[in-house]
Amino acid sequence: MFAQLSQSVRQYMLVTFNYWNFTITDGALRMLVVLYFYELGYGTLEIASLFLFYEFFGVVTNLIGGWLGARLGLNRTMNIGLGMQIIALAMLAVPAGWLTIPWVMAAQALSGIAKDLNKMSAKSAIKTLVPDNAQGALFKWIAILTGSKNALKGVGFFVGGALLSLIGFQYAVAAMAGVLSLVFIGSVVSLNAELGKAKNKPKFSEIFSKSRSVNILSAARLFLFGARDVWFVVALPIYLGTTFGWSHSAVGGFLALWVIAYGVVQGIAPKITGRQIGHSPGGKAALGWAGLLAVVTGIIAYAIGEQWYPQGVIIVGLMVFGAIFAINSSLHSYLIVSYAKGDGVSLDVGFYYMANAMGRLIGTVLSGWVFQVWGLAACLWVSFGFLTVTTVISLWLPNRQPQPLPPWS
Repeated sequence: MFAQLSQSVRQYMLVTFNYWNFTITDGALRMLVVLYFYELGYGTLEIASLFLFYEFFGVVTNLIGGWLGARLGLNRTMNIGLGMQIIALAMLAVPAGWLTIPWVMAAQALSGIAKDLNKMSAKSAIKTLVPDNAQGALFKWIAILTGSKNALKGVGFFVGGALLSLIGFQYAVAAMAGVLSLVFIGSVVSLNAELGKAKNKPKFSEIFSKSRSVNILSAARLFLFGARDVWFVVALPIYLGTTFGWSHSAVGGFLALWVIAYGVVQGIAPKITGRQIGHSPGGKAALGWAGLLAVVTGIIAYAIGEQWYPQGVIIVGLMVFGAIFAINSSLHSYLIVSYAKGDGVSLDVGFYYMANAMGRLIGTVLSGWVFQVWGLAACLWVSFGFLTVTTVISLWLPNRQPQPLPPWS
């Protein structure tokens, strides 16, 4: 059955399979690190510092990784990412006494490089497999890839919390390294060697995007993801455990369900944003959804600050936030691939995800610091400020010529 599919579809499925498996380990590892090190007595700012190199090297990797992908081929950058994640997991499968802050930060640095090589490779590969005149189909496939990835990251959160409770930290990361090793072997054997390789080898000086559209979208993306991570990465899991008394499994399970729902909404974003108007969306759609997300975040921040049914507000508000954020993220993921040039697409995509990683880095550091000093409501007000900036930047996003969306089953 698989052999009867076209070469492009087979490659898309292989890329997606690799991305899925990587994403589960990435989500599980994040939950394991947050909960395990808090259990060991680390403060929220110290836990945030464990992710500092993860996010910092994500910035560097996206900037250089796009150039590497264009020169070496996306199959190689994807496989390098898988291999580095296996090493990072193996570094953490050591006795607890070895898990010093520098050692964990080094492992997280490798994991950050791995994650962004894998993501950049997967997103860029779709551009090479869809014709330029099929923007509606491009939006559909990007939405499916991104939505499924985030749903599985939610599964990873649940897996991480469950494994920590069942078999402990060291056995959990060792088991994930073993599974990912099998995926790595299959990827090396199966992926097309020429996937995403640019016809004209780009110079290193070309890593910075010269496209006005890509630069504006990248700036909006930076503040969008900073707005999410400033309260979601460190502050929220700790808040749920300390303020509401939730167990590790309950925190992991709740955040898992949130990210799964978030991924489902991302996957159906073309139906929500494009079906009503009959064509693929542009900059105006991104502007409207960013503004709506800012308003929702402001309402949640005010309610938490006033201690108005905080548990109910967190649960319901987070779901609403997640749904609207998912649409924003899916729109951005489509727009970057749509705006990117066809030959050497990974250059533009890599630059854009560099901005994404910079936003995550800023958000992660602020999540630990602001929560430790002022609490969750302050994190949410910072998020509101970031989203306001995203909305203003989105005023300058260009619209593409509308193209029909493909039929949906």
